Amino acid sequence: MVLLNISEILNGGESMYRLIDSHAHLEEMDNLEKVIEESRSSGIIAIIAVGSDYQSNQRVLQIAKHFEGFVYPALGLHPARIEKTELDRTLEFIEAEIDRAVCIGEIGLDYHKKIRAFADKDLQQSVFREMLGIAGKYGKPVSVHSRYAWKDAFTLVNESGIEEAVFHWYTGPSSVLREIIGQGYFLSATPAVEYHEEHRRIVKETPTEQLLLETDCPVVYGRGREFAFESRPADIYRSLRGVAVTRGMDETKIAEGTTANAERLFRLRNYPKESTEYI
Repeated sequence: MVLLNISEILNGGESMYRLIDSHAHLEEMDNLEKVIEESRSSGIIAIIAVGSDYQSNQRVLQIAKHFEGFVYPALGLHPARIEKTELDRTLEFIEAEIDRAVCIGEIGLDYHKKIRAFADKDLQQSVFREMLGIAGKYGKPVSVHSRYAWKDAFTLVNESGIEEAVFHWYTGPSSVLREIIGQGYFLSATPAVEYHEEHRRIVKETPTEQLLLETDCPVVYGRGREFAFESRPADIYRSLRGVAVTRGMDETKIAEGTTANAERLFRLRNYPKESTEYI
């Protein structure tokens, strides 16, 4: 078990790398100015802020505007946030603001019984197809949530003709993983790689050239354990160290490779330097 002490990095006790947090819910975080300052100080060069519904998409755009050149917006509709009364407005908003997004996400399927209680499989798949259609229309990559729906999520992405996707925090079967890899899609490693055996298996089996790092902050990792912690972007170092240990590779190679992968997937070097301010 890795259990990296992030304070060592921030105090100069560890080497810093150019890292990208490819999946963060910044709109859910307190003390955001402090969080971003800490992120910059730890060597992070970019954060992909993902949206989950109408309100969070608005906030993501505001945050990206405020931290322009460091935070990059992704617009999405999480399966756990599907509301029929808001659906049309959310889809219209995403399409209207599509030029400002580096990605469509977080989108996907979640077959946990608590989610299916208000958004059944048919509804989730219908919404997912709509989102994939928008991504395909405008040539955007997608960030995919696939909890307990791994095969269906892959099938819908593949059938939609989407060429660029990242399956975030994937813990599904190796059979589906091989299909994801075979299509050239990416997978992302979270701090759960420190202790979660299924996630560690995925990290071992995914080629480095198809791997990204993320935190999914502010999710709590190790819930119920004595080392539990609420994540923030600086915890990307936990993902990095966990991947390096799990794969038996040099941290520098993992850092350089995953950062290059994220820059390519999200086209960060080509992202518009100017954008209209959202009101």
